[in-house]
Amino acid sequence: MQSALNMIYPHQCVLCDTLVEQRNALCGACWRDTPFITGLTCDLCGIPLMGDADSWSAHCDDCLTTPRRWQQGRAALVYRDGGRKLVLALKHGDRLDIAAPAARWMLGVATPMLPAAPLIVPVPVHWLRLLKRRYNQAAVLALGLAKAGGMQVAPRALTRIRRTPVQDGKSIDARYANVAGAIRPHPVYGALLRRRSVVLVDDVMTTGATLAAATDACLAAGAQDVRVLALARVMKET
Repeated sequence: MQSALNMIYPHQCVLCDTLVEQRNALCGACWRDTPFITGLTCDLCGIPLMGDADSWSAHCDDCLTTPRRWQQGRAALVYRDGGRKLVLALKHGDRLDIAAPAARWMLGVATPMLPAAPLIVPVPVHWLRLLKRRYNQAAVLALGLAKAGGMQVAPRALTRIRRTPVQDGKSIDARYANVAGAIRPHPVYGALLRRRSVVLVDDVMTTGATLAAATDACLAAGAQDVRVLALARVMKET
C-alpha cells in the first residue's frame, strides 16, 4: 500500500520540487546548498570553529567575552543559503512539514550534550504574535525533537509577558535590553521546570539575548541547569 501511495504521491524535496526517495528529505542540490554544522563547534553557542573536532571545551570569541547563562549550546545549521530558506519557510511560510527533518538534524548535534531525562522547552512568543502567526515555530521544533528523541516536552513552561519589537538591526546591548524581563515561568506550567535539566529550543540564535532571557526564567523557576539548541546559528559577516 505504501509503495502504491509513493507512486501516486511521490516524495519531494522539502526545499524544491525535485523528487526524492525518502519523505521529508533534501535533494542532492539542496543538501549541498544547506550548510550543516559539523566538526569543532563552540561548546556554548554551537558556532563552527577552526580546529580539531576532538576538543569538547572550545569557546568562540563572543562566548569568551559575553558570559553565557546556560551550560552548553548547539545548532544544526548555519543561517545562510539553504539553512536560511528552511528557517524562513518554517517561520513565515506555514511549512510545518520542515519540523520533522529539522528535529532529526537538531537531535543529531544535541545528543552529545543531552543530560539524562532532559525537559525540552521552547522559547515562547507573545500571544499577540502567536495570534497573527497561528503557531510558535520554536514549539513545533521542540515537539518534533521530543518525539524524535523520546523525551519529555513542556511547550507552555515559559511565557512571554511583553511583546518585544523585532531584534533585527539592533546592537547586542539593545537586543539584551529589548528582551530583559520579557520571559517568565508560566504561573501554572512553570512548576514543571523545578529541579529539571532543561534544553531550550529556538529556531535561530543570533547574539543569544532571547535564549539568555529564557534561561534566566528557567533558573528562576528552579531548573537544575539549562542547555540551548537552535535549528540555525547566525554567523558574523567576514
